[in-house]
Amino acid sequence: MVEAQKYRVEQEMTKLVNELDKSFLRKMQGDMHRCAAKCCDDMDTSLERVHNCIDNCTSTLNQANNYVQGEMSHFQNRLQRCVMDCNDVARDRLGPDPKQETVDKCMLDFEKCAIKCVDKHVGLIPSMMKTMKSVLASGKIPSARTD
Repeated sequence: MVEAQKYRVEQEMTKLVNELDKSFLRKMQGDMHRCAAKCCDDMDTSLERVHNCIDNCTSTLNQANNYVQGEMSHFQNRLQRCVMDCNDVARDRLGPDPKQETVDKCMLDFEKCAIKCVDKHVGLIPSMMKTMKSVLASGKIPSARTD
C-alpha cells in the first residue's frame, strides 16, 4: 500500500517536471546554449571574459532549476512531515506491550492516514504548478527555499 502511494507521488512529480521542462526550462536551456556559443565567437576576447560571459548566460537557467528543485523539495518535506505525524500517532497508540490486533489496527490506521496525506498533497500539485509557471513566466525567479 505504501509503495503504491510512493509511486503515485513520484508519477505526479514527474508529470510536473516534464510540464515545466516543456513549458519553460527547455527553451531557457536552448537560450543558454545559444548565448554561451556567442560568447565563444569573438576570438579577440580574453579567456576570463569568455568565462564570465558563459557564467552570465547560465545564471537564469541555474536560478530557474534551483527554484524548481527548492519548491519540489519543500513539497516533499511537507508530505514527509504529514506521514511522519501519522507514524507518531500510530506509535503513541501502541503502548508498551501491544497485542497483535492492536498492532494490526495501528498499521491500518497509519496506512489510512498516510493515504490521506498523499491525497491532500497530490491535490496541491495543480496549484503548485500554476504558481511555478507564473514565477517562471515572470522572469523574477526567487532564490531557492531554505526550509
